[in-house]
Amino acid sequence: MLTIAFVIGGIPAKTAAAETGGGYACILSEDVYFYTAETEYSGIFTLPKTYYVKVLSIGERFTQVEYLTDTEHTKTLRGYCLTEQLTFVDYAPLNPYLYATFDVIYTPEGGETGDQLLEKLTLTCGYYGDYSIGSKRYAYVLQNGEYAYVPRPDGFSYVENPEYENRITDPTPEEGSSAVNPVQIGVLAVLCLLVPLLSAIILKRGKSPTYDLDE
Repeated sequence: MLTIAFVIGGIPAKTAAAETGGGYACILSEDVYFYTAETEYSGIFTLPKTYYVKVLSIGERFTQVEYLTDTEHTKTLRGYCLTEQLTFVDYAPLNPYLYATFDVIYTPEGGETGDQLLEKLTLTCGYYGDYSIGSKRYAYVLQNGEYAYVPRPDGFSYVENPEYENRITDPTPEEGSSAVNPVQIGVLAVLCLLVPLLSAIILKRGKSPTYDLDE
């Protein structure tokens, strides 16, 4: 039997390239489950709040989604979320997924004795989300190429994604477009009216006086 000790690792500074195909939905609460099938009995973990899932198809009850991409410690996972729990967005987020890892150190029961290289095993886990059973909290991870549940390390946390909140509080015009406010429109309208008038005045003042040579 093995006991487990945890070493918390940092969150890699990784930027996921925004994909142009398909839409996205943001996770705005802590109880949004990732399901393996279109049934509420198939939930395997709750998705990290403030991050996104890629939308594949939207159904009345369930929406088919993808979460994460293929990296050294993660694999793309395809499943479902309850449609009513998703907040669909009309943009491709810059950092849709949470890339977080932590190390699990397996040691024999009774302590570290003998040949440490043979007895201690450290595995890096790619974090997907949480799953609770009663008061116990587990992390759903990709560990050594296999999906598994491990006790969630005390003190493990991640930085929330501020992109959705930033877009709500300070929306930015789409690339290639320019926003014109009502004041600017009014100024442009006045200028359009004044230009012909000013041109007429200038032309009138610039005319040379005429004389009757017979007088």
